[in-house]
Amino acid sequence: RASDSSNVLLKNLDVHGLAHTGIQAGRLTDWTIENTKIVANGWVGWDGDINGTDANLGTMTFKKVNIDWNGCGETYPQKQPTGCWGQSAGGYGDGLGTGATGGNWLIEDSTFLHNTSDGLDLLYHRNGGKITIRRVRAEGNAGNQLKTNGESEITDSIIIGNCGYFTGKSFTHNVDACRAAGNTVSVSMEGTTKPVMMYNNSIYSEGDCALVSDSGSGSIISRNNIYYAGTDYWQNFEKSCFFYSGTGVTFDSNYDLTYQTKDNDDYCKKGTDNQCNVDPQFTSIGSVFDLKLKSTSPAIDVREATAFTSIDYLGRTRPQGNGVDLGAYEIR
Repeated sequence: RASDSSNVLLKNLDVHGLAHTGIQAGRLTDWTIENTKIVANGWVGWDGDINGTDANLGTMTFKKVNIDWNGCGETYPQKQPTGCWGQSAGGYGDGLGTGATGGNWLIEDSTFLHNTSDGLDLLYHRNGGKITIRRVRAEGNAGNQLKTNGESEITDSIIIGNCGYFTGKSFTHNVDACRAAGNTVSVSMEGTTKPVMMYNNSIYSEGDCALVSDSGSGSIISRNNIYYAGTDYWQNFEKSCFFYSGTGVTFDSNYDLTYQTKDNDDYCKKGTDNQCNVDPQFTSIGSVFDLKLKSTSPAIDVREATAFTSIDYLGRTRPQGNGVDLGAYEIR
């Protein structure tokens, strides 16, 4: 637990199996968390909502951090999840959540997996600063996989919105499947005039939509992304949508690929270089998600050699061929 604290390094820690909260910390300045696990804590992984104001300042850096299975208990000595519960049972379950905050948040080479609410919840990032997410894997969280607000950049990440993951699992006590409509990525735009940038991400959704922006106004620039729609968990007669906004948000999509989204004509076909309703040929979708591209994928060598990002999810240099591949992986 920490508050009113600055210039702190947390490194090589394993914070796991606690009955309530892994780390509760707010009003921080210039913290670095590195090579650390925050796993299977029964209430929440990282809770930034403390007594009084919560706002963080400076730079909050998370490098090689695993924030997984929070909202679950942990068996001993096997360290397996058990008794997973969410908000409908009186729990919480975010991987990382905050109260009203600011600051520059840098999150890279990290995971947010199988938390019983949202994976990364920075919806209340309203006090200035920028959120940067690089080479992150978010998968199997019961709410939204990633939530940001304000100026944000999301690149080279694997974001798998199988929000119904906990349904029927032996270790599930009571988890709200696909809460908040199960949208895979939620980017709010309150208090910013700068665009949200999304480059080279591989995104799968079984929630309402792969990408939503439902507060604020501004623009989203989407390039080199793959959006793959699975069957909507709550409406199994249709697929997830590509993008939805209930506000005056401008969505600028180009060099993207969509597959099976129920609204291809609404957004995808507005991008002259988009591929609409084209199978990206991921290695595996279903019980195991492997979003690497097969050698025959139409997403390989699509973009001109000038890449928006210089390395892919695995740290490989872009490009490897005659052009830049779409999605998080650059195929050799």
